[in-house]
Amino acid sequence: MSRVGNLVIQLPPDVTVTIGPGAVEFQGPKGRLATPLRPGVTAVLENRTLKFVRRDDSKEQKALHGLCRTLAANAVVGVTSGYQKQLEIFGVGYRAKIEKDKLELSLGYSRPVVYPIPAGIEIVCEKPTLVLVKGIDKQKVGQVAQEIKNFRRPDVYKLKGVRHAGEKLIKKERKAGVAGA
Repeated sequence: MSRVGNLVIQLPPDVTVTIGPGAVEFQGPKGRLATPLRPGVTAVLENRTLKFVRRDDSKEQKALHGLCRTLAANAVVGVTSGYQKQLEIFGVGYRAKIEKDKLELSLGYSRPVVYPIPAGIEIVCEKPTLVLVKGIDKQKVGQVAQEIKNFRRPDVYKLKGVRHAGEKLIKKERKAGVAGA
């Protein structure tokens, strides 16, 4: 089993931690996040380090131990520096823009796709073909980026669509037997 749960989390000086009965709450310069404590896992705060201790060495407890520690480490990074995902839009006429609190995507459909920006997430269009999703919750940032990507997944034949920055696609040859292409 993994030994991730045994690693201690070094807390930056600008982060405050509150350990409650079922959750650990983090307050930092970017905001406030809470992570759950699973049954059998307890958090111990001593000298600006956060450590998680499990009840026994069963397989389930080891998995929950590592999960609680990883969620807490992600929350510490989130409240100090935050997370961001960058999406690139490829295709002729494909573009994005921000209208009030909505993201408007032109992706080759008859009408533009309008996506309401969820609370706690900031979306920035640096260029019409570059969308930046920012936030303090790692899971929420990744979920929003994936939802935007799902509006027009990358096509392997024409390489058009929305993809994560740096994502490599291998262009497939056209299907055999197609005439006139």
